[in-house]
Amino acid sequence: MRKIHIFDTTLRDGEQSPGVNLNTREKLEIAYQLEKLGVDRMEAGFPAASPGDLAAVNAIARAVKNSTVIGLSRSREQDIEAVREALQGAQDPCIHLFLATSPIHRQHKLRMDKAQVLDTARSAIRYAKRYFSKIEFSLEDAGRTEHDFLVEVTSMAVQEGAAVVNIPDTVGYLYPEEYGNLFRILKTQVPDIEKVQLSAHCHNDLGMATANTLAAIMNGADQIEGTVNGIGERAGNTAIEEIAMALETRQELFGAKTTLELSEIARTSRLVSRLTGMVVPGNKAIVGANAFAHESGIHQDGMLKEKTTYEIMTPETIGLKESKLVLGKHSGRHAFREKLVELGFILEEDEVNRAFAQFKDLADKKKEVTDDDLIALLEEKLVDSPEVFKLQEMYVTYGNASVPSARISLCLEDGKYVTSEAEGNGSVDAIYNAIDKASGEDVILADYSIKSVTHGKDALGEVHVVLKQDKMTVQGRGVSTDILGASARAYVDALNHLVEKRKTYTERINVNL
Repeated sequence: MRKIHIFDTTLRDGEQSPGVNLNTREKLEIAYQLEKLGVDRMEAGFPAASPGDLAAVNAIARAVKNSTVIGLSRSREQDIEAVREALQGAQDPCIHLFLATSPIHRQHKLRMDKAQVLDTARSAIRYAKRYFSKIEFSLEDAGRTEHDFLVEVTSMAVQEGAAVVNIPDTVGYLYPEEYGNLFRILKTQVPDIEKVQLSAHCHNDLGMATANTLAAIMNGADQIEGTVNGIGERAGNTAIEEIAMALETRQELFGAKTTLELSEIARTSRLVSRLTGMVVPGNKAIVGANAFAHESGIHQDGMLKEKTTYEIMTPETIGLKESKLVLGKHSGRHAFREKLVELGFILEEDEVNRAFAQFKDLADKKKEVTDDDLIALLEEKLVDSPEVFKLQEMYVTYGNASVPSARISLCLEDGKYVTSEAEGNGSVDAIYNAIDKASGEDVILADYSIKSVTHGKDALGEVHVVLKQDKMTVQGRGVSTDILGASARAYVDALNHLVEKRKTYTERINVNL
């Protein structure tokens, strides 16, 4: 079967999702998991954007050994130099150059004619060849580029020695037949096209990213670009798990496959969701909570008789499985450690000790601690996120004949404590007003949601919040058996990410200046 290479851009295009701001530790955690998933190439970031981005890309480049690490670059010498610096120490580095080619971009963004675009792209590839043996060149907004100019620019990239030429549907404008036709045209009209790999990069503005990417594969694409859970600019990118499972499930149709470790899909999805704060919808293909759920009586009857009546793939394929070892307050450290390994958490001894203490605390509140409880607990507690503010103490009063009030104590970065009291329309509002006073931050609560991690009256509650300040949007997450506690944790988590993002935003402004 023909191999389809997977180019993952979760750490670059995915991080451009509104409200997402990953620190270096979080990016490394995702990079390690992407390596376990088996992606062929991972785009680690845009080094020229800021010193912080450059440092994060360099950390990933030095850490990852089994995937090609890629840095994004505009067709400018200063960007190429930034990628060169960022990818020092990489086992298998690659630069990803791009330049817009469509009429609307040429006229309004670049203010260049066709000849200038062609010359700029050629010069950038030649300059990059000084430092990189692997170059990918992207024709930004290829989907709205004239076909003859698409052929001309691709031919130039082939002649100049690019290893991969990417044909992105940058704004998610095309439908499958149109997009697939671009690859047919290039395969038949570009001289020596067999010397390069053609890549498909689709956005989901009209909900056709996966369909368009599959159409590209049917018409000769060698590589697909996407993100975990389909996150990304605007409506997002192609979800790589959807492509991988489509090729796996319909092998006879596509005659192509990836070399991804499919059993790592579920864990990768959950990790990206947790660190980005972007919740996976229940009806999301492959990794949504309902992807393998059956409620209809007819469906349940069919499933009991023969699973393939209503399941075209199994949950085990993507790494989902039922719990076999139930933990409770009498469980010992050995059983706990074995469960961590089973769930895919490889921790240092001090982290195991911390996690075990937190597990015991939870087990005192719940009769049985499920896999989902443990995963939620570990994911919240073990992340090394910035802690400018730390929730120290919370006291809430509420009565149906009185105004809800809250007293909050925060520990600041310098070790000092600040305590504030406030009233609100409800308990959560009072808590958030008190946190605002204690932190001194002026923010807008743009979104607030609660979901149960497990079932029952003693279930862990997970709260997700979105905060806005000026032009910045951040997300926060909190988990607790007490929903008010989870609400406070989520808000403080978001404030910490706000401070971190503000630093990054200042860095980028300074670079642009």
